[in-house]
Amino acid sequence: MSATETAIASAEAHSAHNYHPLPVVVASAEGAWMTDVEGRRYLDLLAGYSALNFGHGNRRLIDAAKAQLERVTLTSRAFHHDRFPDFCTELAALCGMEMVLPMNTGAEAVETAVKTARKWGYRVKGVPDGMAKIIVASDNFHGRTTTIISFSTDPEARADYGPYTPGFEIVPYGDLTALREAMTENTVAVLIEPIQGEAGVLVPPAGYLPGVRELTRERNVLFIADEIQSGLGRTGKTFALEHEGVVPDMYVLGKALGGGVVPVSAVVSSAEILGVFRPGEHGSTFGGNPLACAVALEVIAMLRTGEYQERAAELGDHLHRELGLLAGGGAVETVRGRGLWAGVDIAPALGTGRQISERLMEERVLVKDTHGSTIRIAPPLVISKEDLDWGLDRLRTVLSA
Repeated sequence: MSATETAIASAEAHSAHNYHPLPVVVASAEGAWMTDVEGRRYLDLLAGYSALNFGHGNRRLIDAAKAQLERVTLTSRAFHHDRFPDFCTELAALCGMEMVLPMNTGAEAVETAVKTARKWGYRVKGVPDGMAKIIVASDNFHGRTTTIISFSTDPEARADYGPYTPGFEIVPYGDLTALREAMTENTVAVLIEPIQGEAGVLVPPAGYLPGVRELTRERNVLFIADEIQSGLGRTGKTFALEHEGVVPDMYVLGKALGGGVVPVSAVVSSAEILGVFRPGEHGSTFGGNPLACAVALEVIAMLRTGEYQERAAELGDHLHRELGLLAGGGAVETVRGRGLWAGVDIAPALGTGRQISERLMEERVLVKDTHGSTIRIAPPLVISKEDLDWGLDRLRTVLSA
């Protein structure tokens, strides 16, 4: 067997089959390119679901990690460490907020947001104990913990994991009327993705996000924005909500915050909201560790320049212009997205999203399918226009075959 076949066979034999990856085995990567165990190069148009916004092996991030590795990597939160104050200060400033609660993975950050909203509801809003409700949107993807999948509408994510956690109300995404009708005096938060990534890069109708902000403010309900995939430069702004001039009560961040080097996530909000926690009520051994803080501080410094947001906006305009030319031509039904992020619905006659992804892999381009006929395109923000055009040419080749 080839090196690729051997590695895949070993993985299949000894790992749980919770993923169905494309049959490529990556050995190294740099920028927007990955090289497999056979020495073949592939253009990465997925960027780790936005975890790799700054590309593979970004020199600034690797150097920051190496320098910290030589000093201290973990203290636990039982002790202070010297990178933590700057991390919290700088991330709060980037978000226009006051306080940061660091965790590790995106799902942990969402769980933290849920716990924060409930505690705020009981201690500040005065909701009766055990009665707090959080409204979420259909077709959401916020993670895979038992609580989070309890408010998923995706059968694959939800099936066979009951009994489910109560306390959530699901309404259609983009429907302000349904949101208004679902609110009660016990509603403590609305948790939504400004753009739904896993659902196929769904952008809500214009005015929806400002409407959510207005409704939540009127009803004394927290607006929690899950910007784990959409935030930190992906859409051409630091946060996707900025496109409509909206500021939430709480940001949930992850993925790109760790630069694709280490897992880093955080909930960022006001002192009034995050101030509901007292010592011992919530935490994480690795949350806010020195290595994570060092890398995240470099990510924040890079975002402060605006360079990556501007690049995502300019290249994103080009990406959507080129993809728009494919729509309606028989091969592509719909293109959605914002910045360097697109969901492309393939005509069923051409094949499933998985089949198109496999054909693109044969052309040395890596994307990933979702929900049957959709492929997602989300290259690292450092990709060159020439490489992006090369990838788009390969997509045209596959769609015209």
